[in-house]
Amino acid sequence: MNVSLILIILLVGAFTTFLVGDKFASKVALFFGLAALGCSIVLLNHYNLGENISFINQWITKPNVSFALKADGLSLAMLLLTTALTPIIIFSSFGNDYKNAKAFYALILFMSFAMVGTFLASDGLLYYIFWELSLIPIYFIALIWGNGDTEDRKKAVVKFFIYTLAGSLFMLVAFVYLYQKAGSFLLEDLYKVNLTANEQLWIFLAFFLAYAIKIPLIPFHTWQAKVYQKAPTVGTMLLSGIMLKMGLYSVIRWQLPLAPLAAKEYMYIFIAIGVAGVIYGSIVALRQKDLKKLLAYSSLAHVGLIAAGTYTLTLDGLSGAVLQMIAHGFVVVGLFFIAEIIFRRYETRVIAEMGGIRSQSPKFTSMFLILVLASVALPSTFNFVGEFTVLYSLSQINVWFAILGGTTIILGAYYMLKMFQYAMLGETNSKPFADVTANEGITLVLIIAVLFFFGLYPKPIVDLITPSLQEILTQINRIN
Repeated sequence: MNVSLILIILLVGAFTTFLVGDKFASKVALFFGLAALGCSIVLLNHYNLGENISFINQWITKPNVSFALKADGLSLAMLLLTTALTPIIIFSSFGNDYKNAKAFYALILFMSFAMVGTFLASDGLLYYIFWELSLIPIYFIALIWGNGDTEDRKKAVVKFFIYTLAGSLFMLVAFVYLYQKAGSFLLEDLYKVNLTANEQLWIFLAFFLAYAIKIPLIPFHTWQAKVYQKAPTVGTMLLSGIMLKMGLYSVIRWQLPLAPLAAKEYMYIFIAIGVAGVIYGSIVALRQKDLKKLLAYSSLAHVGLIAAGTYTLTLDGLSGAVLQMIAHGFVVVGLFFIAEIIFRRYETRVIAEMGGIRSQSPKFTSMFLILVLASVALPSTFNFVGEFTVLYSLSQINVWFAILGGTTIILGAYYMLKMFQYAMLGETNSKPFADVTANEGITLVLIIAVLFFFGLYPKPIVDLITPSLQEILTQINRIN
C-alpha cells in the first residue's frame, strides 16, 4: 500500500461524481473525499510503523521522467491537510444549490487530486504537471459558479490564471536547466547538483516568482482579493485553505534546498518581503467593507508571516511555518464559511448591512467568536502554536523582524474584533437570522475541534514533520 492510492481514489471520485448526475453528485463527492481521508490516516499509520509508502516508477525514458511520489512527514502533513479539508469543504456546500452540480463537485475532487499530487511529487516535471493541473479546476469553479458582475468576475479570474501560469513558466525553465545538469528530474538527484552562487541565484528567483504569485506575497498579490471575493465560497476555501499552501510547501521542499547559497545570501530581503506583507495586509484589511475582502487581506497578512518563517532557514522557523500552514488552513476555511452562512440569510457581504445577529443566533455567534479568536492566535488555539514559533524564529534572526511580524496579532485583533462587533452586535437587521442548521453546525464544530485539539496538543504534528525538516536543513547547510 502506497500513497498513489490517494490519487487513484480522488481521480476515480472526480469521474464518478460527474457520471452519477446532479442529484447525487454532492453525496458521491463527499463519499470519495471521506475515503481519501480514511486512506490517508491508514497510510500515516503505516508510515509511523516504519513502512515505505512512497512510490516510484519509470514514466518516460527520454527525457528521464519518473512517476515518483515521496511520502515523508512533511508531505504527509500536507496530504492530511488536503484530504481533511476537502470533505469539510464539500459538506459545507450542502446548503447551496449549484447548476450543473455534477461538474462542480467533480472539479473539487479533481482539484484535490492535483494538489495532493503537488505535495507528494518528488520528480520535478511530475510536480510541475500537478502544479499546473490544480489551476484548471479552480479557474472554472470561479468563472462559472462565481458571484457578482460577470465581466468583473471574468477579468479577475483571467488575471489570476495568467499571473500564475506566467510565474510557473519561470519555474519550468529552472527545472529544464537543472535537468541539463543532473540528467534527471528526481528530487534526490537535483539535490546533488553543484551549482555556482550565480546559478543558484537565478534558480532561486525563478522558483520565487512562481511561489510568490501562488502564496501570494507582495507585490505579487494583486489578483488575490478580487478572486477571493468573486469566487464561490467553496472556491475561496480551496484557494485560501489549501492551494496557497502549495507555494509555501514548495519553498521548503524545492526552493531552499536547491539554491541554499542564494537563500542564505538574501535571507534578510525575503524575510523583509514576508514581514512587509504582514503589515500591508493588516492595514488594508482595516479599511475593508466587504467581509470576504477583509478575510482575503487578513489571509495575506498571515501567509506573509508564514513565508518569513520559512526564509529564516532555522528548524523553529520551518516547523512553525508548517504548523501555521495547517492551522491557517482550518481557520480561514471556517471564517469564509461564516461569511457564507451570513450571506445565505442576509444576501450581503457588506459588513455595515449586518448587525444584531447575536440576539437571534447565540450558537452561531459563539462559534464565530471562537474562530475570530483563533485567527488572532489566542493561546490554546492551533494558530498560537504556529505564530509563536515563527515569531521566536524571527527573533533569532533579528528582533525587529519579530516585532514587526507581531503586528499581525495586534492589528489582526483590532480589525477582526471590530468586524465581529459590527456584524454580530449593534442594531438588528430587518431580516431574521435563523440559527445554524445541523450541516452548518457540524462543519463549524469539526473545524473548531481541530483548532483546540492541536492548539493544546501539537506534538503529533511536530513529531511527524521534524525529521523531514531536519533532512531539508541538512541539505540547505551542505558544503557546496
